[in-house]
Amino acid sequence: MTVKQFQAESKRLLDLMVNSIYTHKEIFLRELISNASDAIDKIYYKALTDEALNFNKEDYFIKVEVDKLARLLKISDTGIGMTREELEENLGVIAKSGSFAFKKETELKEGFDIIGQFGVGFYSAFMVSDVVTVTSRALGSDEAYKWESKGADGYTIESCSKENVGTEIVLKIKENTADENYDEFLEEYRLKSIIKKYSDFIRYPIKMELIKSKLKEGTEQEYEQYKEEEIVNSMVPIWKKSKNELTQEDYDNFYAEKHFGFDKPIKHIHISAEGTISYKAILFIPEKMPFDFYTKEYEKGLELYSNGVLIMHKCADLLPDYFSFIKGMVDSEDLSLNISREMLQHDRQLKLIAKNIKTKIKNELLDLLKNSREKYEEFYKSFGRQLKYGLYSDYGANKKDLQDLLLFYSSKEKKMVTLDEYLSRMTEEQKYIYYASGESIERIDKLPQTELLNDKGYEILYFTDDVDEFSIRMLGAYKEKEFRSVSSGDLGIESEEANTSDADDQSNLDLFTEMKELLADKVKSVKASKRLKNHPVCLTNDGDLSIEMEKILSAMPNNQNIKADKVLEINVNHAVFQQLKEAGQGDKEKLKLYTNLLYNQALLIEGLAVEDPVEFSNNICKLMS
Repeated sequence: MTVKQFQAESKRLLDLMVNSIYTHKEIFLRELISNASDAIDKIYYKALTDEALNFNKEDYFIKVEVDKLARLLKISDTGIGMTREELEENLGVIAKSGSFAFKKETELKEGFDIIGQFGVGFYSAFMVSDVVTVTSRALGSDEAYKWESKGADGYTIESCSKENVGTEIVLKIKENTADENYDEFLEEYRLKSIIKKYSDFIRYPIKMELIKSKLKEGTEQEYEQYKEEEIVNSMVPIWKKSKNELTQEDYDNFYAEKHFGFDKPIKHIHISAEGTISYKAILFIPEKMPFDFYTKEYEKGLELYSNGVLIMHKCADLLPDYFSFIKGMVDSEDLSLNISREMLQHDRQLKLIAKNIKTKIKNELLDLLKNSREKYEEFYKSFGRQLKYGLYSDYGANKKDLQDLLLFYSSKEKKMVTLDEYLSRMTEEQKYIYYASGESIERIDKLPQTELLNDKGYEILYFTDDVDEFSIRMLGAYKEKEFRSVSSGDLGIESEEANTSDADDQSNLDLFTEMKELLADKVKSVKASKRLKNHPVCLTNDGDLSIEMEKILSAMPNNQNIKADKVLEINVNHAVFQQLKEAGQGDKEKLKLYTNLLYNQALLIEGLAVEDPVEFSNNICKLMS
């Protein structure tokens, strides 16, 4: 029989799967049981649209069987099965999800939870087995097929016989090694404990034949062993249990079983609401950002159930975009089981649930911030940017929900602080909440524009995310205190610090006018600085668009060459200024040279590209010679 090869990408991924992706080998059973549950869900899913198909839940189950002598472990289901083509397509390419394709091809877009049958998870079986054999007969077909593989070397497919519709997966469990005990996956008690740990809430019976003992008939102390089939999972959804019945481990296992993420959630939120609208919800605040979070493939939303039956796998209407990282589910008896996507958008009860959930999430995050600061900062590293995007979007309409959740690095505290904490340290004479924007904390620390504020002892918030300044501009003020950039033309304190003897001198004004003419439209003006102490020069902005915002907009694909109005500020108390004045008294070439050098120096300080690197290099050489 011809052995077919996996695609090259699949072979590499299979090797990664076996050696890296899953830390605990026991996870393979959870994956295969989830796949089996999906296969049964698909029949239910089809029954919703096919009147000829009758779904009787009592007829559907998953079975786990062990043959210790032959080292075989079998997981079988009474699900939808697969045709030869589906076996080829789904199992010949790793991470090709038959369930995902099934949903795409079916007109009814929402139904039972289709986790992703025979995606990456199926191949976790190779962590514990030398050979994996899949025998399957598809719904509506009299033919069955057997797929078999020993791993990365490839696979075979052949016709076979199978009495009932469904799929059997048989694993030839590996022999023990010095480092690994594979015998545990042939022990009934161990398999049962793995099922209880990961798959207790699977909604179909998971059956096992378990060895039990009883008193031998006619005796009082002699026991005999017998086998009895038993359902080993509870099938009771976790959200229908009382909070008092559940442990943190139960919530963590539910998070993993529902494939909400590979991390452990930072916090769970269990809601049981009664009143105008009754619903139950379990929500999770993740620790890590999903790899595809900022891609168009990422789908936000919560699983939506009506009385325990899934209506929608990803109900986006339940979460605002700025909380799109939240995972979990909502179950309400007040929602119609037949509710459609279009009806959902206008459903008053759903909107009320969404409003309550938004408030609950915000309160839980505030509680985390107040009582578990370290955990909150860990969360904020992953999702703080999303909160700031939420502040910026919808023209600041969400600022009341988000402003108290923001954190920024503080020049004074040398750590992340809230806006409220910043306000608590403001002195009476301080007019504004000051901030500085840059690529990193280290770069901002060195900005010349911060010298005056640091000298006054004013705290500065550091904006290192590209969205920070845009968000704060949308916020405008916090508790009636306006935000002001360190590069702003007016810091609100310059009049106190001004040394006007040079600035008012007509010769200086003439010098700055001449420098402006030399720089043409590169700057809006040149003037004496009232904020510089030790540095000779800096750029500030005149207008709403800052230099940092210009840099961010320039990096965007649809760059429209938007420029900030730049002001070149000169420190008249710096030794360099005396050289500049002397050049301005008759040496026009030297004045041009110094002006261009100072302007390009200011550009470099801001992290902006020098417009003509060759000219800049030549000018330095002229200065040195």
